[in-house]
Amino acid sequence: MSIAAEKVQRASGPAPRSRRRRWRSWLPAGAFAAWACVRVFGLEHGSFPTQLMTLTPYALAAGVVTTVVLAVRRRPAAVLALAACVALAATVLPRAFAEPLTVRGPALKVLSINLFSRADAQAVVTLVKEFDPDVFSALELGPETVRRLDEAGLDTLMPHRVLQAERGASGSGLFAKHPLTELKGLFTPIGHNMPAATVTLPSGVKAQVVAVHPNPPLGSMAAEWYASLAALPAPSPDVVRVLAGDFNASLDHRAMRDLLGKGYIDAAEAVGKGLTPTWPHGRLLPPLITIDHVLADRRVGVARVEVRDVPRTDHRAVFAELRLP
Repeated sequence: MSIAAEKVQRASGPAPRSRRRRWRSWLPAGAFAAWACVRVFGLEHGSFPTQLMTLTPYALAAGVVTTVVLAVRRRPAAVLALAACVALAATVLPRAFAEPLTVRGPALKVLSINLFSRADAQAVVTLVKEFDPDVFSALELGPETVRRLDEAGLDTLMPHRVLQAERGASGSGLFAKHPLTELKGLFTPIGHNMPAATVTLPSGVKAQVVAVHPNPPLGSMAAEWYASLAALPAPSPDVVRVLAGDFNASLDHRAMRDLLGKGYIDAAEAVGKGLTPTWPHGRLLPPLITIDHVLADRRVGVARVEVRDVPRTDHRAVFAELRLP
């Protein structure tokens, strides 16, 4: 190529191939930046973006890899990707660090399992024997499931109960080893049955527990899911209130953060286990997202959280040992 031809090519700008490479570099960086903006400012709206937010921890991991790759060849794009990673890290990483336990009052132990209407009853009762919960929040609880649980020995371990059992996904219930008093009119459930009750501990201390299970934000149910989480009761200044169940929501959802903003803490996050996935269990892939939670009044301390597999259900069990003020 002659010197004159080279000058003409330089004057005309980068070659098409070079421009394409630049666009390919900016596209992933821009995608991670957009994800970070949606997550940080709670901009998700509609079914698909709402579901996508549950994968935010994985977006952070992918963003870090992308930043490293871009830093080799496209540093301006790498800077944008790095900024997105920093923003995502600020929202995700605190869940991996435990907070100091400052409340050491009476214990309230809560177990929550979405039973999927067919969970292994003997395995569930084995967990109850191991953890010795005061209250067991059971989701997707049908009459036949209640019968199998009692045959496995739950009726002896947890004789007190407030049940709204139904066939399919709608049924829910609260089991306890201490007296339960049903709470009516506490809130208006939207979606599945969500019974609420007051448990009276042997010390005389009372606490309120709600079995939570909104419909998932799939398709046209997304608006109902938002409304369902918004309808859950706020903490009470008079009694400790606990929400336990399958929220079909992660801490990366604005609706979930709005609920926490009413005055709750996520028990798993408080002990540094907020990134432990709970669904789907028993599939080809391991559990990927964290949608089962125990939320408690901020006045409560969290001493321990355990997440366990349960055969024949697609959700993992969540156990939390709380310390009441």
